[in-house]
Amino acid sequence: MRFAFSLIVAAGALLTAAPSHAQTFDPRYPVCMHVYSGANGGGGEWYDCSFTSLPQCRATATGRSAICDLNPYYPVNAAPQRLRQRRTG
Repeated sequence: MRFAFSLIVAAGALLTAAPSHAQTFDPRYPVCMHVYSGANGGGGEWYDCSFTSLPQCRATATGRSAICDLNPYYPVNAAPQRLRQRRTG
């Protein structure tokens, strides 16, 4: 009886576990477009973080069920990378 109960509890835990998601936001770009596919169209919703400005994102989102937002993982206050100079000699 205990074995059957523990088997049912284990099966329930496996079936209710949420799937893990990959990283949603690309930290290399400051603007992301959140695209909604809707229930009838299928496909779910996703983020496209490949925009360098809000106007660029909004132009792409025109006519779609999408919204543009600032990327929360874009390093705003990070120091710019220095270019290395080659020594000749």
